[in-house]
Amino acid sequence: MIDYSCGIGPTLLEAVMRTALISLLLLLPFSAFAEARYTTPPYDPPQVVYDFYLDNPAKMGAALYWIRALLNPLSEEPYGFAPEMMSIKVVIHGTELVTVARRNYAKYRDEVERMRYYAALGVEFKVCALAAEEYHYVATDFHDFIEIVPSAFTELVHWQMQGHALITPQVPERNHTLDDVR
Repeated sequence: MIDYSCGIGPTLLEAVMRTALISLLLLLPFSAFAEARYTTPPYDPPQVVYDFYLDNPAKMGAALYWIRALLNPLSEEPYGFAPEMMSIKVVIHGTELVTVARRNYAKYRDEVERMRYYAALGVEFKVCALAAEEYHYVATDFHDFIEIVPSAFTELVHWQMQGHALITPQVPERNHTLDDVR
């Protein structure tokens, strides 16, 4: 190895490397004991349009949790947004359409009552007329909190153009319990 120090001590590179190594070694014990911290970002009342297009009506209950996951944290402190401060629309146009048909109430009662509760808070539930037609449904087939719109796509575009954020719930099949994957 060639000595570039001319006999006056370590080279600049060696000194930088030694300082970096010592700094890293000093930080390691502290980072091992560090923990996450909670924050409260300065959120504004949300403007959201949900795109419900599920491949199985049984997933409607899980999709509705996406609404709860938005409403609950924002209605509690430190935000304390009243429901009327939030603009939340849900556009329904997949197989979950059957959950809002009156004739299926007995089968989807829990989901319908959750939607009715959210509707009382100001959440608007909109059914695509094109999808309803495919299922041979007419207005009288739906619960009173449902609004029928000409097309899911035009409705989604409209609300996005009005500044609403698009949320599309993803509801995968669960193959493991939470305890299995922790």
